[in-house]
Amino acid sequence: MERLQKVMAHAGVASRRKSEEIIAEGRVKVNGEIVTEMGFKVDPKQDQIIVDGEVISEEKKRYILLNKPEGFITTVSDPEGRPTVMDLIPDLKQRLYPAGRLDYDSSGLLILTNDGDLTYKLTHPKKEVDKKYRVLAQGELKEEDFEKFEKGMIIDGQKTAAAKISNVSYKNDQTQFEIVIHEGRNRQVRRMAKIAGFSVISLKRIAFAFLTLKGVKEGEFRYLSDQEVNKLKNML
Repeated sequence: MERLQKVMAHAGVASRRKSEEIIAEGRVKVNGEIVTEMGFKVDPKQDQIIVDGEVISEEKKRYILLNKPEGFITTVSDPEGRPTVMDLIPDLKQRLYPAGRLDYDSSGLLILTNDGDLTYKLTHPKKEVDKKYRVLAQGELKEEDFEKFEKGMIIDGQKTAAAKISNVSYKNDQTQFEIVIHEGRNRQVRRMAKIAGFSVISLKRIAFAFLTLKGVKEGEFRYLSDQEVNKLKNML
């Protein structure tokens, strides 16, 4: 038995929070009876669930790797009418949700899926899933600047986990380097850079766990293979 809002989310009706709102509005029937109780449990294989007059069923899980360009919001929709990452996946019939976020002015690897359990595990700090970024910064950064990342910094009253710096290069009064973190705080790399005393020109996520952008051009996407999905689940 599972909570009704969880079953609805897994079926692609809406996020869990939005599903709770739909339930509260009396728009859901289970075996012919309207249900408004939060936490109501159902058997998705036996109970008939109807939302707004349509029977829902267990939706096939989908997993997409997207190479997000700058200038797109990492949400399903935006009240201000700005382009979202969903605009990059036309003709998508299922409701997918980003596993984590990339800022509007950042680019790179983003996972979208309707597998709520995997999303939770991929984004939970305790799972320590590595995320690698390529950073272009203004100025010539020195060793002591990078040490601040590697020792951790205080953001919102909490110290960040140690970051790993590699592949540092210099050109035209700019520094390019790669950084690996496993937390997902809001605008974390940019905020760490500000604390370290320099500004970020561009930020691109180039790897998420063992996944990379190989073969996926900016603005394009591909479906993860069964082997990749199983590998993600096993590592978590």
